[in-house]
Amino acid sequence: MIFNPQITKAVEQLNYRVTVGDVAAQAGLEINTAQQGLLALASDAGGHLQVADTGEIVYLFPSNFRTILRNKYWKLRLQQWWEKVWKVLFYLIRISFGIILIASILLMVVAIAIIIISLNSSRDGNSQSSRSRSYSGGGGYLFMPRLWIGPDLFWFFNPNYSYYRRQRRQRATRATDEPEMNFLEAIFSFLFGDGNPNEDLEETRWQTIGSVIRNNGGAVVAEQIAPYLDAVDPDENYMIPVLSRFNGYPEVSPQGEIIYYFPELQVMATQRRQQPIGAYLKEQLWRFSQATSNQRMLAIGLGTVNFILVLVLGSLLRDGTVAAQLGGLVAFVASIYWVLVGYAIAFLAIPLIRYFWIQGRNRKIEARNQQREQRAIALNRADASLRQKIDFARQFATQKIIGKEDITYTTETDVVDQNLQNADKIDEEWRRRLDSGSA
Repeated sequence: MIFNPQITKAVEQLNYRVTVGDVAAQAGLEINTAQQGLLALASDAGGHLQVADTGEIVYLFPSNFRTILRNKYWKLRLQQWWEKVWKVLFYLIRISFGIILIASILLMVVAIAIIIISLNSSRDGNSQSSRSRSYSGGGGYLFMPRLWIGPDLFWFFNPNYSYYRRQRRQRATRATDEPEMNFLEAIFSFLFGDGNPNEDLEETRWQTIGSVIRNNGGAVVAEQIAPYLDAVDPDENYMIPVLSRFNGYPEVSPQGEIIYYFPELQVMATQRRQQPIGAYLKEQLWRFSQATSNQRMLAIGLGTVNFILVLVLGSLLRDGTVAAQLGGLVAFVASIYWVLVGYAIAFLAIPLIRYFWIQGRNRKIEARNQQREQRAIALNRADASLRQKIDFARQFATQKIIGKEDITYTTETDVVDQNLQNADKIDEEWRRRLDSGSA
């Protein structure tokens, strides 16, 4: 069985003693999903149920429940093994595009050099004067060095490369504290970017909404939830998915206004601090690449060099006889020439297309962020009517902490022992009442 990773993560974050409301609010899950997931997890991970005198249930898990699950299910072990393997495979995929670029440039440079040398040598065989000029620098072997005039294509193989990397890392202007990626990773980032920055947006959205409800004692008004949703309407229909997910109920105030309270999110296993949350849900803008500006410029430069070399090679192979005469490497390069052409074009076209796509995507994100920010500002500047509605919601706000003293039954100990303990508690309570009455 594969367990919901959001539930297992929430149990760990909440110190292994939770209620359904705890997990639903922490992970942003539907109440029923959280309840079913906790029951399945407790059944297979050796968890225990603690029942309070009011009927609420607390789930208690051992701190090593992940180890218990791994030992019990081969699918979990296989999943963890695959995650490790995939990290290595994905890294190899990332650097493969840079390796292909370098290999493409190398192949074409060598092939062009062989063709040029061969053509010059054939001319030298027809003229003694041509041979003299070749030795004096007028032709022949002179062409090969000219191919390397300009930036060194293999600067990253320099023995002092690690030193230069440290210098660039110190000068990094990136917003994050992540270490600078190497050059081969930067090629992949330049081509395809670094993934969706809002991949976990929905998970974050519901986690934040759960925290907002918890921070307000389990009772809110629609305006307090609106800054975390995309589309809102005057009729407050956008609250229906929130009510459905967290088992909430609407309540009408004497003035005819609606507030929403969530009884199951008002029950907690332990006292917890309020979760710090943003005033509104802010989507992250897409970045073209996390590579440094120097790495991006180098990628563009190498891509341009690669494209120029394709054109030069195409002109040399145009008549189709050179490859047949020379054979070997030249014939191999000629056989994959159109693959090299496709790669050279795609290397420059894909980032260009992606750049304009990102611009359009970010404009939509900025518009949504602005709408949610305006709702947050309106909430902070609440008028008398909204403040009155919030005050009415506070009447339903409460928090119930189920401590160990509230537990009347637990699966940790034998039922007979618990009945004896409960009987002792009842006797003690009666004695206390009789003593207070006699006093």
